[in-house]
Amino acid sequence: MINFVIILLLLIVSELIYFRIADKFNIIDKPNMRSSHTHITLRGGGIIFLIGACLYAAFYGISYPWFMLGLTIITVISFIDDIHSVPNKYRLVAQFISMFLMFMNLGIVNIESWWIIIIALIVCVGIINAYNFMDGINGITGGYSLAVLIPLMFVNQKENFIDNNFLIVSTLSVLVFCFFNFRKKAKCFAGDVGAVCIAFIILFALGKLILQTNDITYLMFLGLYGVDTVLTIVHRIMLHENLGEAHRKHAYQLMANELKIPHVAVSSIYMIFQLLVSFGLILLPINHWIYAISAACILGIIYIVFMKKYYHLHEEYFKSK
Repeated sequence: MINFVIILLLLIVSELIYFRIADKFNIIDKPNMRSSHTHITLRGGGIIFLIGACLYAAFYGISYPWFMLGLTIITVISFIDDIHSVPNKYRLVAQFISMFLMFMNLGIVNIESWWIIIIALIVCVGIINAYNFMDGINGITGGYSLAVLIPLMFVNQKENFIDNNFLIVSTLSVLVFCFFNFRKKAKCFAGDVGAVCIAFIILFALGKLILQTNDITYLMFLGLYGVDTVLTIVHRIMLHENLGEAHRKHAYQLMANELKIPHVAVSSIYMIFQLLVSFGLILLPINHWIYAISAACILGIIYIVFMKKYYHLHEEYFKSK
């Protein structure tokens, strides 16, 4: 327990030191027409997630060396991108290399299954970028990450698929970030560095769980983000939009921008919904595949009904600009 207290204090101090550095070097997020915030805010506060992983390694040993190397690479390139835009091709190369290193620690790299590895790399890099795209309002990245880490810790008590200290330290780093971000006026934003880093950490833990249980339905721990991301992409394709351009069409963005629901309330809704979906998968005496498909369909219906009712407000907003 004393280790966790020390780590928590070090995380708080590290975040405060980063704020001074970000302020000195003008690492800030300026709002624009597609933003969901209206004030200039420090960017990159999510660097705390990498610091948390490093503290875990310092206190408990480097149990996952390839994962740590991949995490460092993907976090550094994302931090550079937060400061000065990095071409997509370089970011993607770094992400694929980092994911391959993670796969090495997961023990799934072999010549015989090369085509499965390629598919898995594409899917996992897509998940990381989707997690990053969903970061747009106060509290959503931190809150949603807690909603994933909590069920992972719960399942780990039974399955013991990963060092529980790793999950606890990762959760502590998210809690520290939430203290500064999960509020009406955020002290900092996660930035690409934060969203990508915590997504990488969560994917590693999920990967170990899925490989140990041979149950891919545990991906429903990311179910709400998954449904929102996929259906938003489908919607934008139907509108003939460039998928590479920034937008404000996610359900949470309509809730925060057009419906004027407070950011903290929207983030809490996403967090609670994901917790319900995850613990439903864990606790309900239902076949996991039946549950996962049913839950995904219900989330999809809720999304479609919500968009049909409120999307016109988004169109009216852009017509007025």
